[in-house]
Amino acid sequence: MDTSNTNKPKRAPGRRQKAAAILQILEDLYPETPIPLTHSDAYTLLVAVLLSAQCTDERVNKVTPHLFALADNPAAMQQQSVAAIEDIIRPCGLAPRKAQAIWDLSGILLREHGGEVPESFAALEALPGVGHKTASVVMSQAFGVPAFPVDTHIHRLAERWGLSSGKNVEQTEKDLKDLFPREKWNKLHLQIIFFGRQYCPARWHKREECPICSLYGKKEA
Repeated sequence: MDTSNTNKPKRAPGRRQKAAAILQILEDLYPETPIPLTHSDAYTLLVAVLLSAQCTDERVNKVTPHLFALADNPAAMQQQSVAAIEDIIRPCGLAPRKAQAIWDLSGILLREHGGEVPESFAALEALPGVGHKTASVVMSQAFGVPAFPVDTHIHRLAERWGLSSGKNVEQTEKDLKDLFPREKWNKLHLQIIFFGRQYCPARWHKREECPICSLYGKKEA
């Protein structure tokens, strides 16, 4: 009996095979992906995402009802003082900078975009306080344009799962866009965030208990 192949170690799956398996796990766990930030339209989503920088979604959702009760559109926000905005959003951190950005971008939306949030990466990224990640969230979740917002959590998990080198968020976004179908991007970035919170935290992570890392994670994960 030829047993020459029975003792060979199994070949580790390639990135694309691994990505497909991970996608299926995430689809099974999170068939529905509600947007974590409470909002009512593109403008309130934009403001909420801006506030979420270096702040938890949970805290943002506690602050925004008070802010949006004061002003939930660019015209109303422009009528407020920066100090009044800052006072409300202080729990989110970086309040002086964020308050000024919210007030400034509201004015730009009124002057240059008819009071509407533009459906353009370039126009969004030109707004004060709005970087590529924030623009990607708004484009994907408010307008349904395929995008793959990569925050620090997705960046960390992509490296932990061996889907990206982890050099920087720009490279991670490029790698993930290459590995996953374009039509899955908008939902998938939320699925990864939900999974990270529930199963794959940065600290006190138990690899053997993680549905993805136990199968596909790097050994040091």
